[in-house]
Amino acid sequence: MAGCTYRNLVAKLVMTGDSNVGKTCIVSRYTENTLPSYLSTVGIDFKTKTVIIDETPLKLQIWDTAGQERFHTLSVSYFRGAHGFILVYDITNSVSFQNTSLWMKDIKMKAGEDVEVVLLGNKCDREDEREVSKERGEKLAWEYGIPFFETSAKENINIENAFHMLSEAIYAQRSSVLIDQNVVNLTEPKKSSSCISCR
Repeated sequence: MAGCTYRNLVAKLVMTGDSNVGKTCIVSRYTENTLPSYLSTVGIDFKTKTVIIDETPLKLQIWDTAGQERFHTLSVSYFRGAHGFILVYDITNSVSFQNTSLWMKDIKMKAGEDVEVVLLGNKCDREDEREVSKERGEKLAWEYGIPFFETSAKENINIENAFHMLSEAIYAQRSSVLIDQNVVNLTEPKKSSSCISCR
């Protein structure tokens, strides 16, 4: 820790999971406490938020990746160097739940076995449309040895809790996040103009 300053604590987080599971809405709810009016992410989007862990500021660089198959190669290229992942599925879409195993495989291959991951079952406000039980989500998270939350970006359920838990886990390994804030190329990300449900 000698010679390091707390203002340089920066963690790279990556949102991942299938298209239309609500990744962009989760990021917007967490960083701005709003829901976006557009959009299926095209390519990569990027937001930041600084949190305080143990009286120390930790700047989160949150990369929102596209879940569409045609962007898969681009999306997973951002996995390298990440300190944490938010892996999201939609509780009303069983295929998105099944595909979490594929995303976890990509995470392990590109970011390593020891990276921090939190599993989210999003859209829990749509109970009448549920296809994936909470117990299945809990069991999968237990198998991976990672935390699990059911969330709703629309109703702001467990969004803050999920990011806080991931931030604390990364901070516990803070020697690995003592990087200069300029190390990431903050190019203007592409945004979409197509419309989907954020819920």
